[in-house]
Amino acid sequence: MGLQWPCPTLEHPGTPFLHKDGNFTRGKGLFSKTDWVPPAEVTDDEYPLVLSTGRRLWHYHSGTQTRNSIGLEELFPEELIEMNAADAEPLGIKSGDLVRAISRRGEITLRAWVNERATPGLCWMAFHFVEACGNVLTIDAYDPVTETAEYKVCAIRVEKVADAEVPMKDLCRQARP
Repeated sequence: MGLQWPCPTLEHPGTPFLHKDGNFTRGKGLFSKTDWVPPAEVTDDEYPLVLSTGRRLWHYHSGTQTRNSIGLEELFPEELIEMNAADAEPLGIKSGDLVRAISRRGEITLRAWVNERATPGLCWMAFHFVEACGNVLTIDAYDPVTETAEYKVCAIRVEKVADAEVPMKDLCRQARP
């Protein structure tokens, strides 16, 4: 089972959590069906890729706690934009290359991670890193059913940054006020 985070010291037994035995005070969750609604922003010739954002296993929120953990920072020290080889190769992008992700609202610079996890036409990144904050790119639209922000999808383009050999940690220091 392991330890439940947070564990503020090496000796900490872990933080207890609710419902570990499967007994819920108000019964099981209630689910209801909704119809699919297209996103507020779709791709076009200028912004041909869809960006979806989410969370990394090792970090959460803006990383105020997890980015201060040496072990977690070693596992995943910087944000990467994941993209499929079918999208990266025509742009001359390889894993580790510095790229610029650009939307109608802003742009960020980060490294590419070319892999088969990303579906062709779709890029993915998290929002935990202030140095490459994915929410700079996202749209200010709301889901009509849940009335929550439509952070999870927007149109972008990705451009390779000309042979920059700047270590990411140096970029991070430059990005911070």
